[in-house]
This record gives sequence, structure tokens and C-alpha cells, in this order.
Amino acid sequence: MTVRMRFALACAGVFLFLGALAVTGVYFVVRSQLEFRADLIKPDFPREYSYGDSYERSYSNAKRVRAAYQRETLSGVRTVGGIIVLTATAVAFGLGWRAAGWVLRPVKSVTETARRVAQSHDLTERIDYQGPRDEVKELTEIYDTMLGRLARSFDGQRRFVANASHELRTPLTINRTLVDVAVRRPDATDDVKRLGESLLLVNARHERLIDGLLALAEGEQSVLDRRPFDLTDVAEHVLDQAGDEAVEREVTIHRLLDQAPTKGEAVLVERLVQNLVENAIRHNHPKGEVWVTTRRRAEQVELVVANTGLHVPPYEIETIFQPFRRLHGDRLRSERGSGLGLSIVRVIAEAHDGTVSARPRDEGGLTITVELPVDQSVP
Repeated sequence: MTVRMRFALACAGVFLFLGALAVTGVYFVVRSQLEFRADLIKPDFPREYSYGDSYERSYSNAKRVRAAYQRETLSGVRTVGGIIVLTATAVAFGLGWRAAGWVLRPVKSVTETARRVAQSHDLTERIDYQGPRDEVKELTEIYDTMLGRLARSFDGQRRFVANASHELRTPLTINRTLVDVAVRRPDATDDVKRLGESLLLVNARHERLIDGLLALAEGEQSVLDRRPFDLTDVAEHVLDQAGDEAVEREVTIHRLLDQAPTKGEAVLVERLVQNLVENAIRHNHPKGEVWVTTRRRAEQVELVVANTGLHVPPYEIETIFQPFRRLHGDRLRSERGSGLGLSIVRVIAEAHDGTVSARPRDEGGLTITVELPVDQSVP
């Protein structure tokens, strides 16, 4: 029950109680005034009817008439009073409803602004309520202060991740160059080459980890500059790039690509599709298959990536979207990624006001579905 409804019911309830109390008081006052008292009845009858049975009959008739008058009067008080009280209660309910709407109008404005801030993910916007110094003004100031602290906290976190990732990328690039030069030297022994290949593999894993942290830092920000593009074009580009790895791992890719117009940051969506396709290829078995589908629905476009592979328990579905989580004890298999792939997918989808879900296939592997808002300007 809303606050407005409770306020209106409270007004109606108070008026009903007071009205019923007033009618009850009037009822007892009128009743006391109409109280039949035999000693006050002095009927003025003609002389010939003043004695005997005729007088007693006249006296009884007077009592019955006065009792009937008393009952009708009290019944009228109850009926009229009840109608007046019920009518006034309904009027009080309506007035309370209107008064509550007038009182809560600033709160409604604040709620609409807060909802817009929450939906836009833009923590720089403030409610900035302009009104008298009252409880609503105090509440909005506290809310604006909280938004400011959250904005500073998120900005600081993103800057830290971005700066740390950039600072770590430079020495990794230098390490890769030095190891590559050492491995390619003519006098390098087989042990040195094997050691260099292992170091290059570890270095590549660290580079993927840093790239994933950067993608998470960028993807957590809502995409405000949304430009139209076709999800099918992005999927085709990613599949063309992943073709060599699929051939190397003996994985067959099936394309079922239809028109899927949407809006957003195409570079981030490309990273989303790339992570899904790479996961589908790498978490597969030789002679496996991958199906990539894009299609348009009424209110959204869909990207569906399904693959064969090991069976995935249903209770582990939600955990695969958490950072650094891997299925089947894959933590040491560095060639399969850093454990950030699906976390980046979810963050990018949510930054575009989309959703991502996964379900295990009966034959093994996963089916992951990404839904993004459709570009309604494209017929």
C-alpha cells in the first residue's frame, strides 16, 4: 500500500471515528431528552373522560404514542447521522488523497530524478532539489552527497585499475622482447629455447590478464555515446579473425547470421563477441563444433554462441561470470585465458543495457545468449 493511500485511509479513519463518536453522543442526548416519564404526563382530557377506565385507556395511548415518537426520532438520528458520517468519511478520504498528492509531489520529483540517475549509470548527475528547507530538502542533500562519494569511489577504482594495468604492460612488453631476442640467438641451446617458450607463454597469459582488467575498467562505465551498427558485421569480423585458431584446434564454426541492428560502442561489443568465440573454441574438444547466431527480435537483438565440450553442471552456470573463475579445475591451463572472459562479457552487456545468460547443453558444452537493445530506426 502506497504512502498516499495510507495517508488518505488515515484521514478517513480519523473522521469516521470522530463522526461516529459525535453521532453516538447526539443519540444519547436526544434519547435522554425524549425519556418517557409517567409522572410528567398530564393529559388534558374532557371531564367526562377524567375518571375510570376511560382515563386509563387514554393514559396508555399517550404512552404508546410517545414511545413510538421516541423510537422514530432515535431511528432518524441513527440513520441520518450514519449517512452524514459515511458521506463525510468519503469526502475526507478524497481530500486526504488530494492533500497527500500535493504533499508528496516533491518526493515524486526526487524519485523520478533518482530513477533516471540509476538507469543512466551517470553518477555525475545530481537531484539538486530546489525547495524549502524541509525534510525533503534534507533527504535530497544526503542523496546527492552519497552520489558524490560513490562517483569518487568508482572513478578512483577505475583510474587505479587503468593506471596499474598500463604500468604493468610496459615491463611485460620489454620482457617479451628480451626473451624473444634470447631465444632467436644462433648460439641459443635447446634448454634456453624451451625456457624462453615457457616464459613467453607465461608472459602472454599476464598480458591477457592485464587486457582483461582494462576491459573490465572500461566496460563498467555506461556507454553514453551510442552509435548505430550491425551486430552481424561485428560477428563476421570476429569469426574471420578466429578462423585460424579454429582450424588449428580442429573446431568447425557454423555461422547463422541475420541482420541485428543495435546501438552502442562497437569496439566494446567486438570484445564481447571475441571473448565468447574464443571461449567456445578453446573450451572445446578436437573435432568439436561452434554455432554463432545473430538475429533480431521485437525489442532486442540476440547473439547466441553454442559449442560442444565437457558437460557443465547447472549449479556452476552463475559462477562462470565471476572474475577468475574457471570450470573443471582449469586454473593452470594458461592458454585458455585468464578467467576474465565471461566477466568482461557481462560487464559490456550491462553497459549497453543488455543481458547475458548461459545454459548447459545436453550433449556437452554451453549455450550463451546475449541480448542488446534493438535499433528501432532500422526497419
